[in-house]
Amino acid sequence: MRLSVSLLLITLALCCYEANSSVCPAFTTELTGFLLASDVLFRLQIERFNAPAEAVEAKMNVKRCVDELSRGKLFLLERILVRVLAKCYAYDEANI
Repeated sequence: MRLSVSLLLITLALCCYEANSSVCPAFTTELTGFLLASDVLFRLQIERFNAPAEAVEAKMNVKRCVDELSRGKLFLLERILVRVLAKCYAYDEANI
């Protein structure tokens, strides 16, 4: 399966939490950083979760693969992320 498809499926599965459409702010920040932040900034971002060093290194290895995507594909992934998050926020607002 292509990396972009996997990332989209994970985003859709984890975007909303607590059995409603509220988007977890930490998840949104982490996912945006995964796509757009530098390696140093992203490492600082995920280390605040106190994950084991092996998990951090595994995530950084995947990020290095994502960093090799073309700017066009990264832009496409970012647009998809914005659409998914917008739908979650819109659904949440409608059900308050």
